[in-house]
Amino acid sequence: MGKDKLRRWKEIKTFNNVIENEFGADCEFKGKWNSKFFKNDNPIVLELGCGKGEYTVGLANRNKNKNYIGVDIKGARIYIGAKEAYTKKLSNVGFLRTRIDFIDLCFEKNEVDEIWLTFSDPQPKKPRKRLTSPLFIERYRNFLKPKGLVHLKTDNSLLYEYSIEEIKERNYPLLYSSSDIYKELQILKTNEEQEVLQIKTHYEKMFAQKGHLIKYCCFLIN
Repeated sequence: MGKDKLRRWKEIKTFNNVIENEFGADCEFKGKWNSKFFKNDNPIVLELGCGKGEYTVGLANRNKNKNYIGVDIKGARIYIGAKEAYTKKLSNVGFLRTRIDFIDLCFEKNEVDEIWLTFSDPQPKKPRKRLTSPLFIERYRNFLKPKGLVHLKTDNSLLYEYSIEEIKERNYPLLYSSSDIYKELQILKTNEEQEVLQIKTHYEKMFAQKGHLIKYCCFLIN
């Protein structure tokens, strides 16, 4: 491990906005995120596979009436967003370092209102491991509120098309979809939604520079 990673690893343990959960064990905040972590009753929104946390922090900056949690296994990545949120004293954002495979051990039934999946690994050879696969949707169902909202933002056609097919096949209400969100943004979305969708992660900037179209859909889990 490089010196910079070691420094980040050490420093992140001093942040009060980062929770590390032991693999395969219930999280200490399960069922208590509002009461013990955020200390309010605002809706909870997750970003799964948050990377450097740009979307988590961006969302938290734009809406103080919701609580945001970025989830990722890479502590050195989480450090970036956690450091920014810590420095800015954003009280409505936190980070959880765990594997998404164990995400349903970290939240209680009906504890979460929304999920964001931003530029997730498309898993070209392992469809079951895609974050919109039936395997993961069933995990989300364990803690997402009835008719909980899931957002997918990606540059990857395989993941986008797979997700749309799964949504239709399983009769999840599809609220919106676009294979080129920035082309349709001003026509189809409100000003508030446009602002949220224009938050750009490190990966989105990289993919956009290569000419990739950015795709987006949102749907409800029955």
